[in-house]
Amino acid sequence: MQIFIQILTLLGAVTLFLFGLSLLSGGLQKVAGDGLRSFLASMTSNPFKRIVTGVGVTAVIQSSTATTIMVVSFVNAGLLTLAQAIGVIMGANIGTTVTSWIMAVFGFSYDISTISFPLIALGFLMMQSRKNQKIKDLGEIIIGFALFFIGFAKLKATASVLLDGIDLSVLQAWTDIHLGPLNVSVLLFLLLGTILTICFQSSAATMAIIMLLITTGVIPFNMAAAMILGENIGTTIAANIAASVGNTASKRAAMAHTVFNVFGVVWVLCVFPWFLSLIGKLVSSFGLFDPNYADLTDTANADRIAASLLYSVTTMHTLFNITNTLILIWFIPQIEKVVSWIIPSKGEEEVYRLKYIAGGPLSTAELSLDEAKQEIIHFATICRKGFRYVRNAINETDNDKFAEEREKLIKYEGITDRIEYEIASYLNEVSKGEISEKSSLRIKGMYKIIGELESLGDSGEAIGRMVQRRIDHGKSFTEEQLKKLGRMMDLVDAAYEVMIRNLSTPYYDLKDISNAQDAEYNINECRNNLREEHILNIEENPQYNYQTGVFYMDIVAELEKMGDFMINISEAQISENAYA
Repeated sequence: MQIFIQILTLLGAVTLFLFGLSLLSGGLQKVAGDGLRSFLASMTSNPFKRIVTGVGVTAVIQSSTATTIMVVSFVNAGLLTLAQAIGVIMGANIGTTVTSWIMAVFGFSYDISTISFPLIALGFLMMQSRKNQKIKDLGEIIIGFALFFIGFAKLKATASVLLDGIDLSVLQAWTDIHLGPLNVSVLLFLLLGTILTICFQSSAATMAIIMLLITTGVIPFNMAAAMILGENIGTTIAANIAASVGNTASKRAAMAHTVFNVFGVVWVLCVFPWFLSLIGKLVSSFGLFDPNYADLTDTANADRIAASLLYSVTTMHTLFNITNTLILIWFIPQIEKVVSWIIPSKGEEEVYRLKYIAGGPLSTAELSLDEAKQEIIHFATICRKGFRYVRNAINETDNDKFAEEREKLIKYEGITDRIEYEIASYLNEVSKGEISEKSSLRIKGMYKIIGELESLGDSGEAIGRMVQRRIDHGKSFTEEQLKKLGRMMDLVDAAYEVMIRNLSTPYYDLKDISNAQDAEYNINECRNNLREEHILNIEENPQYNYQTGVFYMDIVAELEKMGDFMINISEAQISENAYA
């Protein structure tokens, strides 16, 4: 019964450890916010900058998984190329070693958990701030940091009790199994490290367990190193799961992470004894014991030996990721070809559905908005493609061919309804997560934009109905009327181009929408001129058919409404800049 309680306590400690790490990472992402997105987008001009970006972002948010999923989502949204993503992911692998060093230095060398409860109290008070969102986010970071170390301290204490009360000879027997020249134990512990990381979805949790196992003498250094190699494979699973709902590019980015880490594990296994010997010499040069020859029965030097083993696994974790990156950074084009072969393209067919956010949020809530923005741009291009059927419907003189064009307008109206609903559902899911106040305001702006885009689809279908009524009444537009409607549609199409250009500009770079205002002015002026001509024709031209003129002006009015929807979109876009 006592062992059962200890096992439950151990599970609770791991959960508290992971929850604290999650709070810490989420709070750091919210504080970093748009700056993190801008940094990631700008620091990708060459491979070394990409690696530095990956290291920096992961060190800041304390989660290589979050960084990798973020990169996958950016590739999915078209914000990063595959080559850029591979470089950032390489850097993320190095950045994750920062967490290991924090645990090694503060989790073992110092008992930081003793000040964790005062930190929780401080964090709680900061989170009660109603006026300053930054203070609330900093409070969340402090609480996450404290819970992280409380969970880690409890994990150490509980694991020690369990290990003292359990016969470890069976486990230790698995550390020295050979099949001829092959050390099977290395593969078994590599598999164990992979499974643990998949289960915890956190390489930090696996590293914590490895540190506990080696410092308590349960496993030797070479088996701990094998578990670290397995952890590097296991950490790729989360990105592949996230990318499974994305497009081909995002799946390739996630697969590149897997190829990168698996290749690294393979070459290290080929030189495993020599690699461990190098770690031993490196650690010994700092006055510590060589972990390959550590004598755990030497009670006189027990603390120094434990420290040597602890820093050895951390050094091994760091050296493996740095060396693997320095080797493979020169082969990014080849990695691109490999993942493109593994995940072939499905072809460039015209898409009239969600393209970038086919599933739920790929990244953390705070960092999902760029995917939504790319989907909105895609939505706008679909609306513009639908406008060509408006032009065809107005100009078509054959009733049967007109019926085909009208069916297309009805279809597009349904498409815009569905896309608006799906993007709104996505934004609703994003807003349920932990997001900053600025991001919440951006989401409100996006709701407005997709509503206006859906209205453009409604207008296209409405024009189709107007033309149908004209046909039902046996009326036809004159050549002069069609020419003037053509001029009006040219202005609307120009407004579409301006709208999409503004949408495609990052909100923090869009300072001026005079181009959209000019486009709307031109549409309004054309409408006013056509209306005046219409009134003048009614009054002075006996040949002018009044009923045909009504249908004509109804279409002009609807085209002018489309211009209104588009200026509203640009205004909503520039309002995001005000939120930043």
